[in-house]
Amino acid sequence: MVYSSSYSFLLVPLLILTLFQNPNPSSFVNGDISLIQKTCKTTKFYDLCISSLQSDSTSRQADAKGLAIIMAKLAMANATGTSSLLSSNVLVKNTTDTAMKMVLKQCADLYWAAGASLQDSIQDLGSELYDYAYIHVMAASNYANSCRNAFNLCPNLVYPSEICDREEGLKQFCDVIMGIIDDIGY
Repeated sequence: MVYSSSYSFLLVPLLILTLFQNPNPSSFVNGDISLIQKTCKTTKFYDLCISSLQSDSTSRQADAKGLAIIMAKLAMANATGTSSLLSSNVLVKNTTDTAMKMVLKQCADLYWAAGASLQDSIQDLGSELYDYAYIHVMAASNYANSCRNAFNLCPNLVYPSEICDREEGLKQFCDVIMGIIDDIGY
């Protein structure tokens, strides 16, 4: 199985959540692997789904709705982590470009909104409001895309690869969540 380098940024939120939920971070959960496999087969990113769910200790007791919630928490960690990175000015400390600073601030706000949408989707999933959960997950994915669009509106700006990787990761998490919600049958 070959993983592209773009998957490396996905590991950070996954490892953070695993450390907080599992006192032994080197162990992986076997759990109900048949439900995890069946659920992940309904998604566009089977390998991401499998590796994410198997590394979460709560997946072994989860039903399909619970698996969607686990994936939404991982996506939310990606979105909030990206917002924090952008808000910390790590990417702009060596630039005097006002347009770049403005777009990065806009992107930080967009990723914060993506995290909020994913939090809403978690609440919706818990209440079995699958259509609303789906809409919130789709919105989170669109917020990430809006960051790219903000860069495209400024032709002299280069879209940083680190943000590009995080965008792709968030979109993949969102696609997995939407696949699971589709399978649940909203």
